[in-house]
Amino acid sequence: MSGAAKVVHGRLFQTSDEVDFVIVGSGAAGGVLARELSVAGFTVVVLEQGPRIESEEFRHDEWAYTNNGELSWGTKQGHPQTYRRTEADTAEPRDALSYAHNVGGSSVHFAANYWRFRDIDFRERSLIGPIEGANVADWPIGYDDLEPYYSRVDWEIGVSGLAGPWDPRRSRDYPCAPMPVKSPGVLLERGGRALGYQAYPAPVAILSEPHNDRAPCAHCGFCWGFGCEYGAKSSTLVAMIPQAEATGRCEIRTLSTVHRVETDAAGRATGVVYWDADGVEHRQQARAVILAANGAETPRLLLLSESSRFPDGLANSSGMVGRNLMFNGWSWTVGQFEQPVNAYRGIPATRVIHDFYTIDPALGFYGGGGIDSRCAADGTPIAFADYAIPPDGPQWGAEYAASLKELFTHTAAFVGHTTSLPVSTNSVSLDPTLKDRWGRPALRTTYADHPHDARTMQFFEARAEEIMEAAGATRVWGANGSDWDPTSQHLLGTCRMGDDPASSVVDRYHRAHDVPNLFICDGSSLVSSGRGQPTMTIQALAFRAGEYIAEAAGRGEV
Repeated sequence: MSGAAKVVHGRLFQTSDEVDFVIVGSGAAGGVLARELSVAGFTVVVLEQGPRIESEEFRHDEWAYTNNGELSWGTKQGHPQTYRRTEADTAEPRDALSYAHNVGGSSVHFAANYWRFRDIDFRERSLIGPIEGANVADWPIGYDDLEPYYSRVDWEIGVSGLAGPWDPRRSRDYPCAPMPVKSPGVLLERGGRALGYQAYPAPVAILSEPHNDRAPCAHCGFCWGFGCEYGAKSSTLVAMIPQAEATGRCEIRTLSTVHRVETDAAGRATGVVYWDADGVEHRQQARAVILAANGAETPRLLLLSESSRFPDGLANSSGMVGRNLMFNGWSWTVGQFEQPVNAYRGIPATRVIHDFYTIDPALGFYGGGGIDSRCAADGTPIAFADYAIPPDGPQWGAEYAASLKELFTHTAAFVGHTTSLPVSTNSVSLDPTLKDRWGRPALRTTYADHPHDARTMQFFEARAEEIMEAAGATRVWGANGSDWDPTSQHLLGTCRMGDDPASSVVDRYHRAHDVPNLFICDGSSLVSSGRGQPTMTIQALAFRAGEYIAEAAGRGEV
């Protein structure tokens, strides 16, 4: 069945109907699970708290999307958050967590970088040992367990790239050739080559050529933070959900905000309670519940689902729900060049360097990641003016305007994407006083970078500066995440998987240890952060989980 399958959207089930599965969230994982289970013959209702925006409805509107957050979920939409650095601090109002509210979730407006994890990411505890102040653990699965599902992501989601010696081992080549290199990629290659580093084509979930009846990229430049009006970016909105709906067994129910998972006297999930757009409460019955709402909303929902049987929150006998929040570190280095670079054109990144995937332990700290090449912001002028201008340049007036005109077309950025260690006190929890528009406790983030993460970001900033100078930049400036208030779209680790119910929330197949017919599959399941680009791994896990859940349900084990 092709990704271009068309169906008439509409109501398939009543809330009184007991469907096989209710899935909370339609993003990177939820969209895959909906497709897998409906194609396998099961009835599925997907509850999405946001609207459905079709490809042709997306706009090149920087003010609406970047500044007003029309595609994101936070204070402006009536969903405030609070943040504190440590558990001893008082939480202050601030949106530290950034994520989407639309069918397809953040896969609609992400930058679409699709790096596979490697062996080290699954076996950090075994290979490097304990790290003071971090809750490092091995995954219950390894790279070889996930490799076939990485290949499914390549081919069924749609990834463009080039297999080579820089890749972890793979069973199948990419379905689409790499995207054409753009000028920042050429500069990264030039600077990297001068220093002995290997820049290679960045694998991206954007089509370089027709694939699965979808059109290729038109190189409009509006990727990061924007929906793709061509359907070339491989969001679940275009790659998975149409196939799920075409089965006639999957309903995508929008503007549906879930606030509780219900359980029976035996401790089994019976369905979910949600509000529709008018604030009317409904109950959707299901034989099994799957949470794929992201690494913030999933633990929040579990904590809101406390009961006399689950007094600390649903599936939380380990006390690990909401704990071990990981963000991924980052750094960005901007270089100015004599000739126009025009880095805003085309997709965000076309080249990446992974020579520092794991930093030499002799440096005294653990970490690693990659450096890719981009526009010096998100490719749009307002964002560039907001945070990408040099700190020693004019900040106002005619000189500022002239500087912006020059810098926007004559700069490129080399961006570091790095590890984030799991720290048990870094968490998502329920704020005791602040409420959202529905009256639910607001999300409260407790987060501080582990010292190793801060040093890793500083290391990558320094390497990027060296590469930028080797590429011929006349002026270089930059920053890293340890210099900014923590914020992230990568929300990982808050319901980690593991074999031991005392130290994890779900097993290796994403089944909750405490509730046999509850599954959790999104960024919250990850045990480690990887090296800065987790979405491909989240989707590979979803393909694997979908296969297992369908087989187990067929045997009557769900």
